[in-house]
Amino acid sequence: MTPDHPIVLFDGVCNLCHGAVQFIVDRDPRATFHFASLQSDRAAALLREHGRTPPAGDPESVVLVEDGRIYEHSTAALRIARRLGGLWPALYAFVIVPRFVRDAVYRLIARNRYRWFGRTEQCRVPTPELRARFLS
Repeated sequence: MTPDHPIVLFDGVCNLCHGAVQFIVDRDPRATFHFASLQSDRAAALLREHGRTPPAGDPESVVLVEDGRIYEHSTAALRIARRLGGLWPALYAFVIVPRFVRDAVYRLIARNRYRWFGRTEQCRVPTPELRARFLS
């Protein structure tokens, strides 16, 4: 199944990740992105479709499913920024920074996200207006 919209797979128990999803929603007036928690069955199925193993335990990356491909870590974040409103697409210029450098910074934040931003025991339920953009 190839999705019509890019899908952002995020850590459903991470407060930073919830904030990032809200950030994307607020800057995505065309409702381009859809979302699913990495802990969901839908995310697991999408990952398996693309030859990936669903994460066991705490997922370490946001995953973007776009145009039949999987993007992770800093590349996913930059590709998401590229489609947002305002000046955010300018961040895509950082794609010229070698991926190992970008991903090292990304992983530092990912490794410490629960300590710095906290976690919740369950995914938050989206508002009724946003529910259609969240896949289950």
